[in-house]
Amino acid sequence: MTTPEAEWLQRAIQGDEDAFTWLVEHFQTPVYNLCYRMLGDDPQAAEDAAQETFWRAYQNLKRYDPQRPFPTWLLSIAAHYCIDQYRRQRIIPLPIDDLLEETAPSQAPDPEHITSQNEQSAALHAILNTLNPPDRAAVILRYWYDFSEEEIARSLNLSVSAVKSRLHRARLLLAQRWQETHPEPTKVERRQHESPAF
Repeated sequence: MTTPEAEWLQRAIQGDEDAFTWLVEHFQTPVYNLCYRMLGDDPQAAEDAAQETFWRAYQNLKRYDPQRPFPTWLLSIAAHYCIDQYRRQRIIPLPIDDLLEETAPSQAPDPEHITSQNEQSAALHAILNTLNPPDRAAVILRYWYDFSEEEIARSLNLSVSAVKSRLHRARLLLAQRWQETHPEPTKVERRQHESPAF
């Protein structure tokens, strides 16, 4: 059974501009969010990066491999562009506060919990910013976009073993730096079905 997304995609590949506009509207939020996380808390930079992502996707649509999930292909274009931008501009990337808000419990926590969460958020932000851009991209795609190691490998043009190595190294580094700045054990509350950050 063909999904609406697949139908619009096929029409866009055949040159239907209205169909591509539908794809832009359908995927603009995840693409913008990824750009925002990679480039820092600069909405204009994220907006520019998202527009460039869709422009590059439009130019390369006929080379899209239909065996690959379209969202994965699209987000990989965004990730590559943001890594290039970071390397060129040396901007401060990734405000982790926004990422942590997504995994916060839905019920209103008590003030003490809010204070603790804000402190942990700021600390994690500082530590995550020390990773190099490809490692940061791998961590973001794995833990906030739930990409498999194979999808990350395709997205970042790496081997699966290289992705595993990068994620392992990044987790160790993040955990080590967290331990250095937080010698006391931190109790982390995790909801059911929630993935660990490290």
